[in-house]
Amino acid sequence: MSFIKVTEQTSRYRHLEQMSIPEILTAINQEDQTVPQAVAKVIPQIEALIAAIADKMLAGGRLFYLGAGTSGRLGIVDASECPPTFGVPYGLVIGLIAGGDAAIRKAVEFAEDDREQGWKDLQEFNITEKDVVVGIAASGTTPYVIGALQRCRQEGIITGSICCNPGAPLSAAADYPVEVVVGPEFVTGSTRMKSGTAQKLVLNMISTAVMIQLGRVEDNKMVNMQLSNDKLVDRGVKMLMEKLQLTDYDTAKEWLLKAGSVRKAIEEYSRIS
Repeated sequence: MSFIKVTEQTSRYRHLEQMSIPEILTAINQEDQTVPQAVAKVIPQIEALIAAIADKMLAGGRLFYLGAGTSGRLGIVDASECPPTFGVPYGLVIGLIAGGDAAIRKAVEFAEDDREQGWKDLQEFNITEKDVVVGIAASGTTPYVIGALQRCRQEGIITGSICCNPGAPLSAAADYPVEVVVGPEFVTGSTRMKSGTAQKLVLNMISTAVMIQLGRVEDNKMVNMQLSNDKLVDRGVKMLMEKLQLTDYDTAKEWLLKAGSVRKAIEEYSRIS
């Protein structure tokens, strides 16, 4: 079967420049509403990938996201949120982008076309078979990502992928492929739109479900979050007051700051009470 890039097919809308602003916004919103439906169809694929990641991370492995352009940036965003949200160390979830950190803000020409560089970037982190690498590419054809996953497979490293085209070459290179087919973009080929939204939703699922499996959430609370600003301290104090049925805010805050996290504060309080 020949490979068709659905992500590059012509938009369902014509003459966008003639639309009013309300017409543009309504059309984009209508397209966006189809994305969660597309994600729902591939939950079994996402589940299989998450289970594989959780198994490796419970055994001491790390999670790597690898992508180019928008896909790479989305992986970096998800990775960077794990330490403050779940209190895990930096370096447990790592996002890499074609072209290096400079490409986060500004596109690096032709960086995504280098089939060897993705593996070289992974080697800088001494990657081993204990780790998992998830390649992200809306088209499913990015050489930087495909080359890295193929080399990972040769080295016995478990791989996953997230793309938005059915039967993509990237999927063939992954042990656990996820294909969220969202259809043509509102602006033809602009995969930062629906495809980017789909990738973000899947990444949210991966990191959140994995961290729950790792015991970084209790009930529905981020009990391991870093207390890195006043908002998070306030959130932590309220969690502590609810959990321990404390009535004095200042006492709970003092207890929290002394312990360093909600979880540690709960454990310490339970130990001495």
